Amino acid sequence: MSESLAISVRDLYLDYEIYEDRRAAILERLVKREGTGRRLVRALKGVTFDVAMGESVGIIGSNGSGKSTLMSAIAGLLPPTSGDILVSDEPKLLGVGATLMLGANGYTNIRIGLLALGMSSDEVDILTPEIAEFTGLGEALDRPFKTYSSGMRARLHFAIATSVRPRILLIDEALSVGDQAFKHKSRERIDSLLEEAGTLLFVSHSLNEVSAMCSRVIWLEQGRLKADGPPDRVISKYEAFAG
Repeated sequence: MSESLAISVRDLYLDYEIYEDRRAAILERLVKREGTGRRLVRALKGVTFDVAMGESVGIIGSNGSGKSTLMSAIAGLLPPTSGDILVSDEPKLLGVGATLMLGANGYTNIRIGLLALGMSSDEVDILTPEIAEFTGLGEALDRPFKTYSSGMRARLHFAIATSVRPRILLIDEALSVGDQAFKHKSRERIDSLLEEAGTLLFVSHSLNEVSAMCSRVIWLEQGRLKADGPPDRVISKYEAFAG
């Protein structure tokens, strides 16, 4: 891979299986020793592109087009069926929701999330008050996480995840959290991260956000790369397709 590249994706295919009726499928596998009820999803089909260091690239497409699957694959969370993904540094995909504990309060979950991101205890001590203030959750941080609304949970997830400073930043709909005031704070936080990260892949259904944040746009549709180029040209093609 060229030294000027941050990400190189080559002829990437990614398949996975889903069960149309999970309980029936499990029972059938146990009783009949057969794997019926399964459906193979070909999420990505021969996707190829490069991202240079310092680029901000938006990824758009219809629901189920493979956008989030692509991000997870680049982050190393999903293994490709075939093809290659090369990166110059470890990418960071925003979101630590899986590490948080429903029974613990907000402050404890901040600490758990930061430790999961690889921070030391000293770093956690320093960052916890700052993150708590950024969430704007106030006294709710003393309550169990399971009592939070979806918006409150999203605020906490976002505040923890954006406390790191990666060189390759992957964002999947992270700017859609919270009310308008929090969205404004989120955008400022992302802008700050980009100054240090240098390279961004940004998935969003908001074409205005993609156009404002990205110098290039990739359009995925049904797992295939449909267009790749300047935001105005690619977005126009997508809007004509989407009607």
